[in-house]
Formats: sequence, C-alpha cells, structure tokens
Amino acid sequence: MKTCIVLPTFNEAQNLAALLQQLLALSVSDLNILIVDDNSRDGTGAIADQLCAQFPERVSVLHRAGKLGLGTAYVTGFRWALDRGAELVIQMDADFSHSPNYLPSFIAQMNEYDVVVGSRYVPGGKLDPRWSGWRYLLSKWANSVWVRMILKTQTRDATAGFKCWSRRALEKIQFENVFSNGYIFQVEMAYLSELMGLRILEYPIYFEDRRVGKSKMTVPVKLEAAWRVFEIRLHYGALIKNLARVEWLHEPA
Repeated sequence: MKTCIVLPTFNEAQNLAALLQQLLALSVSDLNILIVDDNSRDGTGAIADQLCAQFPERVSVLHRAGKLGLGTAYVTGFRWALDRGAELVIQMDADFSHSPNYLPSFIAQMNEYDVVVGSRYVPGGKLDPRWSGWRYLLSKWANSVWVRMILKTQTRDATAGFKCWSRRALEKIQFENVFSNGYIFQVEMAYLSELMGLRILEYPIYFEDRRVGKSKMTVPVKLEAAWRVFEIRLHYGALIKNLARVEWLHEPA
C-alpha cells in the first residue's frame, strides 16, 4: 500500500535530516516522504534538496515562495500525494514532537478506520512534562471544552497535527475546499471528518516538546486559533448529530 508522509517545514534545519533518517528506517513498505518547505531562512530547503538527491526514489521536495501557512502546505502536499497514487497520507510535524515510531501502529489500523489521529487527550495519551501549566491548560481547554462546545464534535484532540488519512477520507472531505490556514486547519479537518461520517480512531501518543529550536505555537497564535473556531461554526454550523464513529484506544499497541 503506497504511503506518503507530508512534512511541512519552516526553519527545521536542525531536525530534518535526523527525522528523515528515522522515517526511512521504519519497516513500512512503499513509504515515500514529501517535504513542503516555505522558503526557510535557516537552510532547511537546501538540506531537503540534499536528502532528495541522496534518496531520489523515496524523498521529494516542494519549495514554496514564502511562509504561506500550514493549511495550504498540507493541501498542496495532500494533492501531490494523491496525484501520485498514495493510498495512505500521513501528516506530521518535523520537530520530533510526533514520534515516527507510532506510524506502523497507525497504518495497521487503517483497514478498519478512515482516519487515525495521534491524540494527546485520550486515555493513554501523555504530554511532555516540560510543558508549562499555562500551556497545558490552554491546550486542554481548547480541545476538551472550546472546540467541542462550539462545534459539537466528539474528537478529543481536534488540534492534533499527527494523522494518517486514507485516500477515501481525503477525497470525501474534498480538502481543496477547506478555507482555514494556520493551525486552525487541524480543527476544520477534524470537524469535516465527523461531518462526512468518517470512521475515526484517536490513538494515544506521547507528545514530546520539540527537541531543537523554538516552538512556533506561541500564545497569540493559540488564541487566534481559538477565535477562528467561530469562523468554522459560521461557515458550516455546529454538528447537530455526529455521524462519525469516533473510537479510542486506551493503551498504545
């Protein structure tokens, strides 16, 4: 089954090569990686080109003109993957907050589910203890209270950026029409997954704080994302009846 990992990057020069080394070592057949770089200032794009030259059959790179947003990076990457025959598309961060070691378990669940979400907020999920109390409370409140209250969703980690999508799921969502950019893109995709009645599994993960560099998820960015949940509500309305089968594993396999 052809699987493509979409990796948006912006200033990830210190992480990218090490991450790809781990991804390429996974025991996953027909695994390809697409790096979508937004004209990073720290040389990430050049490193991506070197990796592409080193692994031309497995690594590809798309260079964009500037920092155009996380949402458009994923939409571009998803379309690229589907156009090249991918049956599974994985989205993840390039800063090691999403461990590559979970990917074989995600893929193993895809015969029964349309979407597997790497979730911090289901039984068995954990956050890096280095997170401040304020950061934890803001994230927990956004997912467990704010998004679910406004959109009436079931997904407990609606802002999760670590997901495995089936081709069917992305085609059914028609992600090209997703209007959100930035981190609120994750919420809109979670909402649409439920609206479309997709079979969703929230798989518990340990979410590690980034190893190198500074997090791009600042408090103002999180507050802006919280406000933009209203835009999704105004655009689509709340989920009156949840059609999706949202399930949770209590412990990682």
